[in-house]
Amino acid sequence: MIIIIHREGIPFLIYAFVIMLLVIFISIFLFSKSINLFISIFFIVLYVFFIFFFRNPKINFYDNTSYNENKEKEIVSPADGKIVDIKKIFENEFIRKDCICISIFMSPFNVHVNRFPISGKIIYVKYHPGKYIIAWFQKASLNNERTTTVIETKKKQKILFRQIAGFLARRISIYAKKGSLVRKGEEFGFIKFGSRVDVYLPLKSTILIKKGEKVIGGKTKISIIP
Repeated sequence: MIIIIHREGIPFLIYAFVIMLLVIFISIFLFSKSINLFISIFFIVLYVFFIFFFRNPKINFYDNTSYNENKEKEIVSPADGKIVDIKKIFENEFIRKDCICISIFMSPFNVHVNRFPISGKIIYVKYHPGKYIIAWFQKASLNNERTTTVIETKKKQKILFRQIAGFLARRISIYAKKGSLVRKGEEFGFIKFGSRVDVYLPLKSTILIKKGEKVIGGKTKISIIP
């Protein structure tokens, strides 16, 4: 099976390979054969994990090639992971009114590619520097390093979603550009090593998933907006 590596991972994997190879080479002269073998196996396992983490598997993305009013209202998950919260909350950065917030937690073992949950025009993009609280906690959405993106649909509905860095994550990559027209399922970013994505939906939205459910980015339908 061929593993496709995401572009965010290629520089990291090259640097990690060189550093690990150098450490293994130096350990040959400093330690016994048994210790050197342990170090070599450890780095091999660690490198395989890095490859696994930066994988970008091809999936059959949600089909939105032809216009369909019902499909246009369907929101898909922006990330692989687990639904950790679904609740009513006041969104105070852009929408500034009560919304339904769906929080998706990505562990280090999930695919970390982020995808647009709906098609439309990007009307707002902002990066916020911050802390690195464990992404599972709700306060991470206000205190952690994060990005906020808002898409306006053809029906003028505004859908906000937020990348949130976690305890291990130290870099958020976002490709969304204000003014761009985007399609559901396309990549909009990547977060390294554990993180969360929140989606803010209109109050009258129909929720199709439940807390604790596992979802697939660009594929699992999570809601239908009014």
